[in-house]
Amino acid sequence: MASLSLPKHSLPSLLSTQIPKTPSLHSLSLVSKSSHSQFYGLTFSSSPSLPLPSASSSSSPKKASIFAKVSKGQVPPSFTLKDQDGKTVSLSKFKGKPVVVYFYPADETPGCTKQACAFRDSYEKFKKAGAEVVGISGDDPSSHKAFAKKYRLPFTLLSDDGNKVRKDWGVPADLFGTLPGRQTYVLDKKGVVQLIYNNQFQPEKHIDETLKLLQTL
Repeated sequence: MASLSLPKHSLPSLLSTQIPKTPSLHSLSLVSKSSHSQFYGLTFSSSPSLPLPSASSSSSPKKASIFAKVSKGQVPPSFTLKDQDGKTVSLSKFKGKPVVVYFYPADETPGCTKQACAFRDSYEKFKKAGAEVVGISGDDPSSHKAFAKKYRLPFTLLSDDGNKVRKDWGVPADLFGTLPGRQTYVLDKKGVVQLIYNNQFQPEKHIDETLKLLQTL
């Protein structure tokens, strides 16, 4: 039975006939595409200088799922939040008319103030299109009230305590991941998302893009 004495060969010696002693990162990427990628991945895990091929791929799907919770053509999760006057407002209240829901980082910050004032200045155009404008951030109702009064904002501001709605909708963070992101959704009369617009550094563009779409609804 000498021909069956495979145990005499160690696993490393078997692999050494198939894998170069000093594999390059390029050769590793080719190996990982083969049907034995997991097997070879375990072989190289003992080397601290060579990261597992699956390390980056395992994290990317989780990151992508954050951006894909609410997408065009979907009905987003409903919500009931308090406005700047402390009154409860539900998303269902706006059913039957287009609604612009925009998430912003915080009251009184430069970009958010610029965006809110741009919505204010174009508010009559939104009304003419039959649409409502709703701003959402994690600030409390009293902060919203002061913000709205200071800049004469004629639309609804909602307090998303704990950023729960932001998480439910999958609104991404800003470029550096340090602040809540800035994202605008346009819902049609049936509550279906027709546009998702994200521009962290040019907040006034949210108004231009949303008005363009509203004119086609």
